[in-house]
Amino acid sequence: MTDPIRITADEINCLVYSYFRDSGFDHSAFTLRHEGQLQDSSHFSRHIPRGELVDLLSKALLYLEVESHWRNDDTTKFCTNTFSLLEPHVCSQETLSTKPAPVVSIVSAAAPALARAEPSPMPAKPVQPDPTSVLTKPSEPAVTPKNAITVQALPPPSSAPTPAPDAKRKASPPPADAPAEKRAKRDPDDMDVDAPSVTTNVSEKEIAHASDATVASSSKTKPAALEPTESSDSQSRKASKASIKARSQQAVTAEVIEGSAVLLLPGHKTEVFVSAWNPAKHGVLASGSKDATVNLWDLPDDLDPAGATHLNPKTMKLSHAPQADLTSLHWNSEGTMLAIGSYDSVVRIVSADGSVYFSHPQHQGPIFATRFSKDGRWLVSASLDGTACLWDVKEKRLHRQYRCHEDCCLDVDWLDDSTFGSAGADQRIYIMRVDKPEPIKSLIGHRNEINQIKVNPRGTLLASCSDDMTARVWDIEHLKASYDEIPGLATSERSVVMEGHKHSVSTIGWCPNNSPGDNEFLATSSFDGTARLWNSATGECIKVFMDHKRPVYALSFSPNGRWLATGSGDGYMHLYDVHSREKIWSWYAGAEKPGVFEIDWQAHMGEYRIALALECRKVAVIDMSRIPALRTPEAVKGKELPAPAPTRKP
Repeated sequence: MTDPIRITADEINCLVYSYFRDSGFDHSAFTLRHEGQLQDSSHFSRHIPRGELVDLLSKALLYLEVESHWRNDDTTKFCTNTFSLLEPHVCSQETLSTKPAPVVSIVSAAAPALARAEPSPMPAKPVQPDPTSVLTKPSEPAVTPKNAITVQALPPPSSAPTPAPDAKRKASPPPADAPAEKRAKRDPDDMDVDAPSVTTNVSEKEIAHASDATVASSSKTKPAALEPTESSDSQSRKASKASIKARSQQAVTAEVIEGSAVLLLPGHKTEVFVSAWNPAKHGVLASGSKDATVNLWDLPDDLDPAGATHLNPKTMKLSHAPQADLTSLHWNSEGTMLAIGSYDSVVRIVSADGSVYFSHPQHQGPIFATRFSKDGRWLVSASLDGTACLWDVKEKRLHRQYRCHEDCCLDVDWLDDSTFGSAGADQRIYIMRVDKPEPIKSLIGHRNEINQIKVNPRGTLLASCSDDMTARVWDIEHLKASYDEIPGLATSERSVVMEGHKHSVSTIGWCPNNSPGDNEFLATSSFDGTARLWNSATGECIKVFMDHKRPVYALSFSPNGRWLATGSGDGYMHLYDVHSREKIWSWYAGAEKPGVFEIDWQAHMGEYRIALALECRKVAVIDMSRIPALRTPEAVKGKELPAPAPTRKP
């Protein structure tokens, strides 16, 4: 007799806690952890795969489906009505039929999972998906010939991306106490967005055509990339990764770049969330990880992987708090000071030599952004507590705390040396001056929390992106001209709306190096797995990049405006030529902890390097001059970008 199934409340609590963390519900996870005393549980330290609770519920629904349709008389019901966790299942007469089926075989969820070419951040839905979805079709019951029925626990592999169920989280898949990056997302059902994993143009007709073509050729195409680097904790994982690598090599002939092009720095013990090149000291790179550790690297001009073991960074352990994940690194323009944001609510400034210059616990919640003013006199910080703090760097003191947001403050950026903007979950952008205690303007238009704001290089436009699936461009020259009219006036005009993403828009970036008079390019990335290139003056989408299979966490233009790099939870960094709008190179971080969390460019003496913050606890440094696809004089120097022709007035 086999042992009975045993389910304990402690196990359920750990599963729910892991689900909260994966979904970005940090406050709920914190409450459950302390009320349930999960830190004392023997299960708390175990690795729970991302989406495990949803996977188990999916299997339960599959069992209920078999149970409901089995007639105990050698027949089974074939019903296409969906199963739901909260709604009772009813077999309608219109969809009911019976067939002899004396043998029922339920395929384990583990088998199809190993057959996927890419590890998925979220288990697939039950066999019966929502028939109302415009992007998916209801699954047909899988019937084997004659007297056998096979109920498959997971659908067959697909090239369509499956967005992570996390909120604005970066880690994938994290341990039980991994960080959530900003706030909780909307309902988990909102995460179910499918999109083709190819690069295509922007028209809906072409997108639909590309989607059909991708599905038809999903077994033949795969983004070109380096081979995954094998590093695992067990022989089974090695075998799984070897299988993934073999399928990848069969699917496409990847461009294998010389090892000297990519240098992996293994100095962190946990996931690396942020990285930033020193703007004045070539070779100095800062990286920050989940365990509140900052590493300062002094890299040589010649990035030789053979010498990586001899690179010893200056390591700063900033906090021992349970939640001290680093969220932001920002150098001042002189490269003498580094501002650091952390989940432990403490604002810190460290000197270039690694010594702590200033720290203050003014905020009452995690800090999401820290930004020096261009002249380096001021530092502004944004926090979950809903405030933005303005710090006098020279005096090492708090100058003013702005409490205008009704919900958490998610990002800040400087318009000029005395004016900055802040964006929050209250769907508003506030414009503040350092000499005024209240906002001078508020920008209204977004319908959900605003994730990021960026001012263009000329200081004339402010771009914002939101969970409402849109980006907006605001005319801040108009705002500057009206500063003294009516302080606090809410302004909703003069914004260009950019619509097209199918999920939250998480990151935004301006293309530098535009000629005067040109309409500027703007790029956005989303949890729908795509990045888009826009005409900022008209709101026209110029190009949709759809190569990623999971949410896109990072994007960044090269300093010369020639290339656009994107990083995703699928482990890929894709590099696009902005001029031709085509993908020219890819790099793969590996199957084990694959996420690419942040991308930062460096330009020096006509050479370009990229730093990547990786989930696999490493920092990748890519020397662009060593990539064969970029070794042409035109690619290195860059070409003048053509101005996008306006098609309509904003």
